[in-house]
Amino acid sequence: MNDYSAPLQAKREQLLQAGVLMMDPAAVYVEDEVTVGAGTLLLPGTILRGRTVIGPDCCIGPQVMLTDCTVEEGCTINASQCEESTIERDCQIGPYTHIRPGCVVGAGSKIGAFVQLKNCNLGRGTKMAHLTYVGDSDVGEGCNFGCGTITCNYDGFKKHRTTIGSRVFVGCNTNFIPPVTVGDGSFIAAGTTVTEDIPEDAMAIGRARQEVKEGWAEENRRKKGKK
Repeated sequence: MNDYSAPLQAKREQLLQAGVLMMDPAAVYVEDEVTVGAGTLLLPGTILRGRTVIGPDCCIGPQVMLTDCTVEEGCTINASQCEESTIERDCQIGPYTHIRPGCVVGAGSKIGAFVQLKNCNLGRGTKMAHLTYVGDSDVGEGCNFGCGTITCNYDGFKKHRTTIGSRVFVGCNTNFIPPVTVGDGSFIAAGTTVTEDIPEDAMAIGRARQEVKEGWAEENRRKKGKK
């Protein structure tokens, strides 16, 4: 073994003796200051760095890297990266989630495929299933984000914050242009760009009205010499 392999092996053995489970210990990399609770399963490709703390009865991996994170009990993290953030109990993270520094993910939340979080606070039970970016934001409890949702937090000069209340439904392909505040219980229609505050229990819709020009496509093909 080289100089780096020996402490890695010692750390793995320490965790195994403390009741941590590993499918393939040789494929798990845990730095010395990391702590892991009993009953947690570390799957192949798991890398735990810095002062990461993982609670009991979690499932971490495969292919997960956590750096200076706190993960409370009962969480599942699959094929994702997290840095300098807190994931509260019973969350489901991944696959292919990136949680950047400064985040708190509320208990029981589900953060899914190709979602990126940065410097944001999410309340309990909030769901972002896929294809979403939320940065510099405060989000309440029980919110549901449709795919393609983006907080447009950077205007080219400064970062601005988005505030979203609890029990908010965010339709697919919604853009938030902060600073903006969304009240509790509101409903945002798919395809909306939010540029003004939304009061609680209101519906917001901001998109161009559909216009249908019959025969236009056929005429356009004719003009261009295409059938």
